[in-house]
Amino acid sequence: MRKELLEVLEKDSRISVQDLAIMLGETPEAVQSEMQKMQEEQIIAGYHTMINWDKTEDERVTALIEVKVVPQRDGGFDKIAKRIYEFEEVSSVYLMSGAFDLTVIVEGRSMKEVALFVRQRLAVLDPVTSTATHFVLKKYKDNGILMEPEKRDERMIVSP
Repeated sequence: MRKELLEVLEKDSRISVQDLAIMLGETPEAVQSEMQKMQEEQIIAGYHTMINWDKTEDERVTALIEVKVVPQRDGGFDKIAKRIYEFEEVSSVYLMSGAFDLTVIVEGRSMKEVALFVRQRLAVLDPVTSTATHFVLKKYKDNGILMEPEKRDERMIVSP
């Protein structure tokens, strides 16, 4: 049940326990208990609402920042990643393979605000050796969700 429950919740965390129980062929009590266990084990780490900020009046900018670092003694990459993810501007930090070490996702009100963050707070950290900032121009799909569903062609077909 655990895997199936996680797959359903990952797509839509708003589904009621009763509906989940019906979908999984379990009792609501069993589903609730399993969800509680997975929350305690940090398998379910939180519930998130996807918002298409482009459809609001609120100005938002997202940037992906490639960061090269020198791993820290007695902490490796984890120590510098912790320093970075504690900044309120940072929404995600990932350890990467390849040409750089960390991908840092930052959100701000403007490109200037993000640039100031990189220049004044991120790039000046001792273990950071270089950064490369990429601004998101448009989100087509985010976490499996289409941000602008395809419009259907509703014209009538006319044949001769």
